[in-house]
Amino acid sequence: MRFDVLTLFPEMYEPLKASILGKAQETKKIDINVINIRDFSKDKHKKVDDTPYGGGAGMVIKPDVVYDAYQSIEEKENAIVIYLSPQGTTLNQKKVEQLAKQNHLILLCGHYEGIDQRVLDEIVDEEISIGDYVLTGGELPSMVLIDSVSRYVEGVLTQESIQEESFSNGLLEYPQYTRPETFLKKKVPEVLLSGHHKNIRKWRLEQAREITKQKRPDLLEKE
Repeated sequence: MRFDVLTLFPEMYEPLKASILGKAQETKKIDINVINIRDFSKDKHKKVDDTPYGGGAGMVIKPDVVYDAYQSIEEKENAIVIYLSPQGTTLNQKKVEQLAKQNHLILLCGHYEGIDQRVLDEIVDEEISIGDYVLTGGELPSMVLIDSVSRYVEGVLTQESIQEESFSNGLLEYPQYTRPETFLKKKVPEVLLSGHHKNIRKWRLEQAREITKQKRPDLLEKE
């Protein structure tokens, strides 16, 4: 899976070099290429924004610098271009799994008051939001998208890890325990110590349903 990210703040992507995503890049399971939109400014001060036509607060990112940054990406013919925007459809598990089937995603991060609509109309295939709230830019949402999608790229995680995590079967995940067997006078549930795999699976499913009922009953209503 290849991710090309168009951003004004490439330094924000350093955390993606750590943990599971870092290992996935080292083993070539995913490729994250961060492109600085500012590099394509023709202004001697590397200015990329201007005042909005019609007036209003804030600044708008110019269309030409975004378009030139996009054009610098090689072999993009089959890529899906996603603009991270609060106006987009909300990212959920179904959308994550759909995106994970793609080979190449181009993620465009807005900032300030947004990006000139003309370049959005020209290059963007869809807009995605990570929730009904406004952030200072699209960088954090793009990292959330990369993290969530990468988990479903073959070889990044084990199949067992994917199948048993929250939302994978429409339920939240069951509680987990490890050593020590007793902590603050609280013991690990006996069934997990039994070695009886059928009973353990049954207990975990029951726990998952109960936790979902308590925390996210709306998920049960979708069944």
